[in-house]
Amino acid sequence: MTCQDLPQLEDDDRLVIDPLARRGVDAVPVVWDDPSVDWSVFSLAVLRSPWDYSRRRDEFVAWAATVPALANPAATVAWNTDKRYLAELAAAGVPVVPTTWLSPGDPVELPADGEWVIKPAVSAGSVDTGRYNLTDPSHRALALSHVARLVEAGRVTMLQPYLPAVDTYGETALLYLGGRYSHAIRKGPMLDGPDLGVEGLYKEEAITPRTPTDAERAVADAVLAAVPGGADHLLYARVDLIPGPDGSPLLVELELTEPSLFLGYADGAADRLATAITGTLGR
Repeated sequence: MTCQDLPQLEDDDRLVIDPLARRGVDAVPVVWDDPSVDWSVFSLAVLRSPWDYSRRRDEFVAWAATVPALANPAATVAWNTDKRYLAELAAAGVPVVPTTWLSPGDPVELPADGEWVIKPAVSAGSVDTGRYNLTDPSHRALALSHVARLVEAGRVTMLQPYLPAVDTYGETALLYLGGRYSHAIRKGPMLDGPDLGVEGLYKEEAITPRTPTDAERAVADAVLAAVPGGADHLLYARVDLIPGPDGSPLLVELELTEPSLFLGYADGAADRLATAITGTLGR
């Protein structure tokens, strides 16, 4: 399942179509909010790039609950499309980037100094996300304006310290397919300043393959172990980590709804996803 801006899927997602065909599975791209679609005719509906959902999350979550066979499941979609799940994971002992949550009506009190990231709790593709040096008066004014813009739209706002390791080490995304670790990639730094808007569905990323450290593997496994209902029901998962001030991996996001899977960056990844899909069909 995709969105109207990508009716034939992204090129990376299309890599799984031939491996599925070799397994006897006919895979077709379908736009998630196309009112003419009868979802009951499909043996399985796999969420891939419905990236226009973030401004109408309630509609998206309600729609997901009507799809008879959805991967990942509708309950996971409802939980994972609001980043306040990070607070639940932190309470469960997962090492998460420290986050302050601002709901509409809350007093807005920004830290006195340092670099901080501001973004909405419901978003995709780093849209409506900015990086601010709150020691700089001009940045501080822009940060306050950013928060005001989100609050006026009725959106919950996240405030997180900017982790400088992302500028050198980058971000590690670990991909799990069918409940098993598949591969990992490195994402380079994306936030170079205040939010000035994004043309399209997402900000472009600099991606390269990466072998995760033992510490990153351990944190990613701990993250998935803390998913409500367990991780056994997940067709795919992506765990995004950045080193904290002491070098230990911290969870930035757990992507269970519509993550890019970067199949083209690891030999056999598309086949592993196809195997996971056929396994889900078998269940």
